[in-house]
Amino acid sequence: MSEINVVPYIDVMLVLLVIFMVTAPLMTQGVKVDLPEANSGPLQVNENEIMLVVSVKADGTYYMNVGDDEEAVELSLLAERASKIIVANPKIKVLVEGDKSLSYGVVVNLMNVLQNAGAKTVGLITEPPKQ
Repeated sequence: MSEINVVPYIDVMLVLLVIFMVTAPLMTQGVKVDLPEANSGPLQVNENEIMLVVSVKADGTYYMNVGDDEEAVELSLLAERASKIIVANPKIKVLVEGDKSLSYGVVVNLMNVLQNAGAKTVGLITEPPKQ
């Protein structure tokens, strides 16, 4: 008999697939930002959607986070990189995460840069209020 029984291999593959599907969302990392609190509903996100999250820390440094890639970026380069990402993915969700100690103008300026880069809408990330 010269046949190979592949059923055990399929079982192992399905178990590994389930393990990766469960652990992949848990492996996301981000920049530590002290977000302002607001009464807002949670954002509905599909697992297949790509989001562009731009963070501004309290010291004024900007970070771009697309999927699992995160890097510090100067504001002058942020528009160029965001534009390339938005052109490549027209339905991408663009979100801004700003430290609550920042002035209003810094966040508005960042939102303006992102809209000039081609983002149709820019959302804000907040934390729910502590009870």
